[in-house]
Amino acid sequence: METFYLVVFAVQLLAVAALEFRRGSKDRIVATSAFNAFKNNYLVVYSLMMAGDWLQGPYVYFLYSHYGFQKGDIGRLFIAGFGSSMLFGTIVGSLADKYGRKRASITYCITYILSCFTKHSPQFQVLMVGRILGGIATSLLFSAFESWLVAEHFKRGFEEQWLSMTFSKAIFLGNGLVAILSGLVANSLVGSLNLGPVAPFDAASCVLAIGMAVIMFTWAENYGDPTESKTLLTQFKVAGSAIASDEKIALLGAIQSLFEGSMYTFVFLWTPALSPNDQEIPHGFIFATFMLASMFGSSLTSKLMARGRVEGYMQIVFLVSAAALFLPVLVGFMTESAGEATDSISTSGRIQMLGFCVFEACVGIFWPSIMKMRSQYIPEESRSTIMNFFRIPLNIFVCVVLYNVSAFPITFMFGMCSIFLVMAAVLQNRLMVVSEKDKAKTKPVEAWPEKEHETEAEPLNV
Repeated sequence: METFYLVVFAVQLLAVAALEFRRGSKDRIVATSAFNAFKNNYLVVYSLMMAGDWLQGPYVYFLYSHYGFQKGDIGRLFIAGFGSSMLFGTIVGSLADKYGRKRASITYCITYILSCFTKHSPQFQVLMVGRILGGIATSLLFSAFESWLVAEHFKRGFEEQWLSMTFSKAIFLGNGLVAILSGLVANSLVGSLNLGPVAPFDAASCVLAIGMAVIMFTWAENYGDPTESKTLLTQFKVAGSAIASDEKIALLGAIQSLFEGSMYTFVFLWTPALSPNDQEIPHGFIFATFMLASMFGSSLTSKLMARGRVEGYMQIVFLVSAAALFLPVLVGFMTESAGEATDSISTSGRIQMLGFCVFEACVGIFWPSIMKMRSQYIPEESRSTIMNFFRIPLNIFVCVVLYNVSAFPITFMFGMCSIFLVMAAVLQNRLMVVSEKDKAKTKPVEAWPEKEHETEAEPLNV
């Protein structure tokens, strides 16, 4: 393995360690033992669920290439996944409010395990079924678990500030440490042990089965508002009405779609961007490096939350993200692609990888921040339904991009993502303005010393 990869990984590891070790006792929130037990149980489950997803991540594109599929066919497989998430996933995810978030979480495990099994077949149709199942699972992953956590947190009477602590810790572990370990394990299974590109998917199935067992025996069931969720159509109407009547919810959905759409496009493009001439690159190790950058971002989030409003600093995060994904465009203009394949990453590839690490750090900040805003603005009775509604424009956006992936150069795709991230920053500014106006309308006249009660003024324990 090239020294470049090791240096980038080591620098980021030192940065994360420095952030964590600088936390003193004054930075820690004192919580009850009951909350700590609840939080730790959720973190175990969430980490296992994310491990099941992250183990597959580095080798999805590579597996399809291994089976002999070209970029156009691979794009269609990805489109099937996002299209499934948009159509079937929205319905299945929304049913979580009516039939229970615990059941939805178990359904996620079963669906994703079946999706992993399909990876053993090189047949396009079988792989297509696997992508459809994976799309449904993805919708459940990003709605059912968070909805269960928020409902159960307040049901048990825990303080609102502690919810942010759980979010930050979950992203630090599930989207950081677990993702890094998953990438390294996947790289070892395929590279060191020579078990083939399907091995990470088998490992993911085992991890998901363990997580499902923990959910079945330790989680209580919770629902949305039973009076508003008698039918699926009612759920859709309530969710649609909430989005249409509250500008903050609509803005939040647009922001999420723009950022996640750019993020998922990046997931599809980073492999060909770093190896345009089919250079041999350590996919699993690069993936782990990206996740370490995300871990750095999530570790930084608690400090950002302690020093200002989420709606404020996220504007800067979106602009930095836009600059990071615009880097391949600049590199494309300044360098000419070599006509021959080499055995190592090119200079332009190294520059892009550094920019991608910056983007992943922004992703690490985004997740706990968007979770915090969703917990503030989305009503509990339709939480899962609204969160899945947010994913409809996201999936349409990604499907359109992937459908045209062969028609445009990679630099065009990255440039488009940069534009959408700038738009997200503009909408984030609008969300801050609207939320401040609403607060001013509802703020009591005698409440000028309210600063004492600002929960975000205290650092979080992550």
